[in-house]
Amino acid sequence: MIFNTFDYYILFLLPAALAFKLAPIPWRPWVIALSASGFFVYFSLRGFGGVLGALCLAIFIWECAVSRLYRPGALICALGIVQSIVLLVIFKYWNYFTGLVLRGPAAVRWHWSGAFLPLGISFFTFEFIHYAVDRYRGKTVPGSAGEYLAFILFFPTMVAGPIKRYQDFLPKLRAADATLLDVRVGVTRILVGLTKKFAIADLMTAFTNHLNATDIARADRRVLPLWLLAYGIKIYFDFAGYSDIAIGSARLFGIVVPENFDWPYFRSNIAEFWTYWHISLSRWLIDYVFIPLGGSRVAPMRIYANLIVTMFVSGVWHGAGTNFVVWGLWHGMLLSGHRIWRTAIGNPSPTTPKLIFGWLSTFVMVNLGWAFFCMDLPTARFFLERMFLG
Repeated sequence: MIFNTFDYYILFLLPAALAFKLAPIPWRPWVIALSASGFFVYFSLRGFGGVLGALCLAIFIWECAVSRLYRPGALICALGIVQSIVLLVIFKYWNYFTGLVLRGPAAVRWHWSGAFLPLGISFFTFEFIHYAVDRYRGKTVPGSAGEYLAFILFFPTMVAGPIKRYQDFLPKLRAADATLLDVRVGVTRILVGLTKKFAIADLMTAFTNHLNATDIARADRRVLPLWLLAYGIKIYFDFAGYSDIAIGSARLFGIVVPENFDWPYFRSNIAEFWTYWHISLSRWLIDYVFIPLGGSRVAPMRIYANLIVTMFVSGVWHGAGTNFVVWGLWHGMLLSGHRIWRTAIGNPSPTTPKLIFGWLSTFVMVNLGWAFFCMDLPTARFFLERMFLG
């Protein structure tokens, strides 16, 4: 992970934050845009070579250029959304879909052996889509070219989020002027994130490495829940740690970006879990998938379908594989089941036993779902069969 390298801090974060602070105000967006372009090229070249890195950057610049044409109610906004989705599908899902649809020689012929994943594509694609939709709706006004590039290319949030909103980011960018308090808070947040990553998440790797078919077959079934629990701890402290580093890095510029995790494992139902887990993603899914589908303003069966489709999108966004589809559907069904339950029982006053039962059941269901997230589907099925059936 890029945030774990000295290159990130020495070559990019500290020089860029210092240059941003010293630059005249009109130049500051361009400081971010230029430093972020160097960041993107540098880490892209390390990942998949010069030609592919140049191709990826060219596509990125094209996306930015098209976005400057967006107007309220304009068809170009819809075309920009389609273009963003097509590029995401090509880079992230091409081999998965061709392998799913084709068999034999045809599958081999259409397999992209040189496939690579552009740096941060999942996150900046959602920001492209957000900007296009909100420009179409007239909910945001365009800034300068430099300000838009700074929004999209802001490298602290490019790799692992949080997912930003343009109308929230722009005034913060214009007012940004890092103080000593910003530096102290930013550095502290980065150190907290690194501690979560190295001291907790990486410690769990010793257990999560066993989540493969060979070790699962050999293990005492009583240890399997502990391995899955270790993965639940690992993924939380990985994601939350990276978010802390991103939020702290942004603070060195004097920019406050959205929070992303707020103790989700301590919530008493699945709806609350998703309110506080990957907060910027959850809000994006609500605003750009769930509500456009009709949200909660439609008949109950449509609401359940909307929840399942929304979480299907979440699963597919996280990775290319049938296991991610199943993971998304699992959470869609949990959210639908929770809504059915709340409709049936109303809104009774919470009591300590109810809260404890709600928390425990939510925690168990979320962690069972990680089996589909961290293993391919046959291995996850084998794991659950061994854990429950022996």
